[in-house]
Amino acid sequence: MRTRAITRQTILDTDLYCLTAEKFSLGRSNLEVVQAMLDAGVKLVQYREKEKKTGVMYEECMAIRRMTREAGAAFIINDYIDLALMVGADGVHIGQEDFPVSAVRRIVGEDMAIGLSTHAPEEARAAVEQGTDYIGVGPIYRTFTKDDVVDPVGLEYLEYVVANLDIPFVAIGGIKEHNVADVVKRGARCVSLVTEIVGAEDIGGTINALRKEMQAAKEK
Repeated sequence: MRTRAITRQTILDTDLYCLTAEKFSLGRSNLEVVQAMLDAGVKLVQYREKEKKTGVMYEECMAIRRMTREAGAAFIINDYIDLALMVGADGVHIGQEDFPVSAVRRIVGEDMAIGLSTHAPEEARAAVEQGTDYIGVGPIYRTFTKDDVVDPVGLEYLEYVVANLDIPFVAIGGIKEHNVADVVKRGARCVSLVTEIVGAEDIGGTINALRKEMQAAKEK
């Protein structure tokens, strides 16, 4: 199994952290979308589904676990700690109102990475103190992919994390091809775009275009 250290390093080393969101996938299944992501060289995939039956999610995650392992990609599951354990995921991602990191650690053990969504400096500092393996920083811009989303935190919070904290992080929330360069210029190395990728007609082509924008921003 991929260790916590390797998953943390993957977040530091890679550019795109991709999530599932089947209701935005133009009628394609999660498996079809994930395969397209992996074919494009994505090395981080998070399974995020809120409305499916647990048996369906289990079958999907078992398949995605096989796919990501074959592709050498990390597989992270949002919210469902039990599901992450059942399928042997590399990590679990939780929110501010979910179980505490310390409690999750007691359940998942020392080998699984734990990610935590953060929206403010005090939450980020607390995440570091709690031993979180990586944090989500956002939503940078307004997003509609979740029903319970908080207000945008803007680029200022991203700049705070870059300047003050030494923890792997992924910038997320409302990021699109037209604004991804601004996020990268503020110091984000790993970025998550949800609908921009899962809702694209050509997922591979969109990923390539995003990478060109990100690379150009790094070089300026």
